[in-house]
Amino acid sequence: MRCAIFIDGAYLEHIAKQEFSLVQIDFAKLSIAMAGGKEILRTYYYDCLPYQSNPPTKEEKERFSKKQKFFTYLERLPRYAVRYGRLAYRGIDNRGKPIFEQKGIDTLLCVDMVNLGATHQISSVILLAGDSDCIPGIKIVKEHGVDVLLYHAQDKRNYHWQLWQECDERFPIDQGFIDRVKKLP
Repeated sequence: MRCAIFIDGAYLEHIAKQEFSLVQIDFAKLSIAMAGGKEILRTYYYDCLPYQSNPPTKEEKERFSKKQKFFTYLERLPRYAVRYGRLAYRGIDNRGKPIFEQKGIDTLLCVDMVNLGATHQISSVILLAGDSDCIPGIKIVKEHGVDVLLYHAQDKRNYHWQLWQECDERFPIDQGFIDRVKKLP
Protein backbone atom coordinates (compact mmCIF):
# COMPACT_ATOMS: atom_id res chain seq x y z
CA MET A 1 0.00 0.00 0.00
CA ARG A 2 1.39 3.34 -1.05
CA CYS A 3 0.38 6.68 0.42
CA ALA A 4 0.94 10.34 -0.24
CA ILE A 5 1.08 12.80 2.62
CA PHE A 6 -0.41 16.29 2.27
CA ILE A 7 0.52 18.90 4.87
CA ASP A 8 -1.02 22.35 5.16
CA GLY A 9 2.06 24.15 6.49
CA ALA A 10 0.21 27.09 8.05
CA TYR A 11 -2.12 24.69 9.86
CA LEU A 12 0.79 22.66 11.22
CA GLU A 13 2.49 25.89 12.37
CA HIS A 14 -0.74 26.91 14.09
CA ILE A 15 -0.96 23.59 15.96
CA ALA A 16 2.72 23.75 16.96
CA LYS A 17 2.23 27.28 18.29
CA GLN A 18 -1.20 26.99 19.93
CA GLU A 19 -1.03 23.49 21.38
CA PHE A 20 2.68 22.70 21.80
CA SER A 21 4.54 25.97 22.52
CA LEU A 22 6.26 26.18 19.10
CA VAL A 23 7.73 22.69 19.19
CA GLN A 24 10.34 22.09 16.47
CA ILE A 25 9.33 19.25 14.13
CA ASP A 26 11.67 16.73 12.48
CA PHE A 27 9.88 16.48 9.13
CA ALA A 28 11.44 13.17 8.10
CA LYS A 29 10.13 11.65 11.36
CA LEU A 30 6.77 13.35 10.82
CA SER A 31 6.25 11.67 7.44
CA ILE A 32 7.29 8.25 8.75
CA ALA A 33 4.99 8.57 11.77
CA MET A 34 2.03 9.71 9.67
CA ALA A 35 2.55 6.92 7.12
CA GLY A 36 2.27 4.27 9.83
CA GLY A 37 4.31 1.69 7.93
CA LYS A 38 2.89 2.41 4.47
CA GLU A 39 5.23 3.12 1.56
CA ILE A 40 5.44 6.87 0.98
CA LEU A 41 5.21 8.05 -2.60
CA ARG A 42 5.86 11.65 -1.54
CA THR A 43 5.13 14.19 1.17
CA TYR A 44 3.69 17.43 -0.16
CA TYR A 45 4.06 20.56 1.96
CA TYR A 46 1.85 23.54 1.07
CA ASP A 47 2.67 27.06 2.22
CA CYS A 48 3.45 30.61 1.13
CA LEU A 49 6.52 32.76 1.34
CA PRO A 50 6.05 35.75 3.67
CA TYR A 51 4.95 39.13 2.43
CA GLN A 52 7.56 41.72 1.52
CA SER A 53 6.68 45.36 0.94
CA ASN A 54 8.40 47.38 -1.77
CA PRO A 55 11.03 48.07 -0.63
CA PRO A 56 11.05 45.35 2.05
CA THR A 57 11.95 46.15 5.62
CA LYS A 58 14.91 44.47 7.30
CA GLU A 59 12.51 42.28 9.30
CA GLU A 60 10.61 41.28 6.15
CA LYS A 61 13.86 40.34 4.41
CA GLU A 62 14.95 38.23 7.39
CA ARG A 63 11.55 36.49 7.67
CA PHE A 64 11.52 35.83 3.90
CA SER A 65 15.08 34.45 3.93
CA LYS A 66 14.36 32.21 6.92
CA LYS A 67 11.26 30.76 5.24
CA GLN A 68 13.17 30.18 1.97
CA LYS A 69 15.85 28.27 3.91
CA PHE A 70 13.17 26.18 5.59
CA PHE A 71 11.58 25.31 2.24
CA THR A 72 15.00 24.41 0.82
CA TYR A 73 15.55 22.10 3.81
CA LEU A 74 12.20 20.39 3.13
CA GLU A 75 12.91 20.02 -0.60
CA ARG A 76 16.19 18.25 0.23
CA LEU A 77 14.43 15.59 2.30
CA PRO A 78 13.79 12.30 0.49
CA ARG A 79 10.43 12.27 -1.28
CA TYR A 80 9.41 15.78 -0.21
CA ALA A 81 7.92 18.46 -2.43
CA VAL A 82 6.98 22.03 -1.50
CA ARG A 83 3.99 23.59 -3.23
CA TYR A 84 3.78 27.37 -3.10
CA GLY A 85 0.63 29.38 -2.76
CA ARG A 86 0.67 33.16 -2.51
CA LEU A 87 -0.27 35.75 0.07
CA ALA A 88 -2.97 38.27 -0.73
CA TYR A 89 -3.08 41.58 1.14
CA ARG A 90 -6.55 42.12 2.66
CA GLY A 91 -6.17 45.48 4.43
CA ILE A 92 -5.49 46.59 7.99
CA ASP A 93 -7.08 45.23 11.17
CA ASN A 94 -8.42 47.39 14.01
CA ARG A 95 -4.96 47.38 15.66
CA GLY A 96 -3.26 48.73 12.54
CA LYS A 97 -1.69 45.39 11.54
CA PRO A 98 -1.84 44.20 7.93
CA ILE A 99 -4.14 41.28 7.12
CA PHE A 100 -2.94 38.60 4.70
CA GLU A 101 -4.72 35.57 3.34
CA GLN A 102 -3.16 32.50 1.77
CA LYS A 103 -4.42 31.83 -1.73
CA GLY A 104 -4.11 28.71 -3.83
CA ILE A 105 -3.00 26.33 -1.07
CA ASP A 106 -6.19 24.28 -0.84
CA THR A 107 -6.57 24.21 -4.63
CA LEU A 108 -3.03 22.91 -5.13
CA LEU A 109 -3.52 20.32 -2.40
CA CYS A 110 -6.81 19.08 -3.90
CA VAL A 111 -5.40 18.93 -7.44
CA ASP A 112 -2.43 16.84 -6.27
CA MET A 113 -4.63 14.59 -4.14
CA VAL A 114 -7.18 13.97 -6.91
CA ASN A 115 -4.50 13.44 -9.57
CA LEU A 116 -2.65 10.81 -7.52
CA GLY A 117 -5.85 9.10 -6.41
CA ALA A 118 -7.55 9.06 -9.82
CA THR A 119 -4.44 7.67 -11.53
CA HIS A 120 -4.16 4.95 -8.85
CA GLN A 121 -0.66 5.95 -7.82
CA ILE A 122 -1.72 5.80 -4.17
CA SER A 123 -4.14 3.79 -2.05
CA SER A 124 -4.15 6.22 0.89
CA VAL A 125 -4.22 9.98 1.33
CA ILE A 126 -2.78 11.14 4.62
CA LEU A 127 -3.85 14.69 5.28
CA LEU A 128 -2.72 17.16 7.92
CA ALA A 129 -5.20 20.01 7.56
CA GLY A 130 -8.10 21.64 9.32
CA ASP A 131 -10.39 23.46 6.92
CA SER A 132 -13.32 22.27 4.85
CA ASP A 133 -11.92 23.42 1.48
CA CYS A 134 -10.41 19.95 0.99
CA ILE A 135 -13.76 18.14 1.21
CA PRO A 136 -14.55 18.11 -2.56
CA GLY A 137 -11.13 16.57 -3.29
CA ILE A 138 -11.58 14.03 -0.51
CA LYS A 139 -14.94 12.95 -1.92
CA ILE A 140 -13.41 12.42 -5.36
CA VAL A 141 -10.45 10.33 -4.16
CA LYS A 142 -12.77 8.21 -2.04
CA GLU A 143 -14.81 7.49 -5.20
CA HIS A 144 -11.56 6.09 -6.66
CA GLY A 145 -11.15 3.71 -3.72
CA VAL A 146 -8.56 5.77 -1.84
CA ASP A 147 -8.65 5.80 1.96
CA VAL A 148 -8.35 9.24 3.57
CA LEU A 149 -6.66 9.59 6.96
CA LEU A 150 -6.75 12.91 8.77
CA TYR A 151 -4.25 14.26 11.29
CA HIS A 152 -5.74 17.21 13.15
CA ALA A 153 -5.43 19.48 16.18
CA GLN A 154 -6.65 18.25 19.54
CA ASP A 155 -8.76 21.36 20.07
CA LYS A 156 -12.04 20.93 18.17
CA ARG A 157 -12.09 24.66 17.44
CA ASN A 158 -8.98 24.16 15.28
CA TYR A 159 -10.49 21.87 12.64
CA HIS A 160 -13.74 21.82 10.70
CA TRP A 161 -16.12 19.09 11.84
CA GLN A 162 -17.26 18.32 8.25
CA LEU A 163 -13.65 17.66 7.26
CA TRP A 164 -13.28 15.36 10.27
CA GLN A 165 -16.51 13.58 9.38
CA GLU A 166 -15.62 13.08 5.69
CA CYS A 167 -12.32 11.29 6.41
CA ASP A 168 -12.11 7.52 6.89
CA GLU A 169 -9.78 7.62 9.89
CA ARG A 170 -8.80 10.45 12.22
CA PHE A 171 -5.81 11.01 14.47
CA PRO A 172 -5.50 13.92 16.87
CA ILE A 173 -2.00 15.33 17.13
CA ASP A 174 -1.38 14.79 20.82
CA GLN A 175 1.69 15.03 23.05
CA GLY A 176 2.64 11.39 22.41
CA PHE A 177 2.68 11.99 18.66
CA ILE A 178 4.66 15.23 19.07
CA ASP A 179 7.22 13.43 21.25
CA ARG A 180 7.80 10.95 18.39
CA VAL A 181 8.29 13.64 15.71
CA LYS A 182 9.99 16.56 17.46
CA LYS A 183 13.57 17.54 16.73
CA LEU A 184 16.02 16.38 19.31
CA PRO A 185 18.46 18.93 20.77
